[in-house]
Amino acid sequence: MTTLKAAVVAVALAFAGTAFAQAPTPPAKDPAATPGIDKRQENQQKRIDAGVKSGQLTEREAGRLEKRETKLQKDKEKAQADGVVTKQERKHLQNEANRDSKAIARQKHDGQHK
Repeated sequence: MTTLKAAVVAVALAFAGTAFAQAPTPPAKDPAATPGIDKRQENQQKRIDAGVKSGQLTEREAGRLEKRETKLQKDKEKAQADGVVTKQERKHLQNEANRDSKAIARQKHDGQHK
């Protein structure tokens, strides 16, 4: 019976060792990443394209909206330039994206058509 107990203890220790093994650490978050802004830029570009296609936006309106989106992209790149996008920079980018989104909605529903 002693060898049986020793075998059970050995098996239990083997399984216990794997239970206490350290989980792999997740990759570090990139402090310069802006996934929320990236997604909004993609969405807003689709809205502009759809507005042009449907005739809700004139070419001139679309051009102005594209300039706003270009400025947002440049501001994002400037914020990322030092490798860290601070909380304040994120807030600024978010506010700029909000203004751009409202401008798209206003222009699409202003009654001007191609």
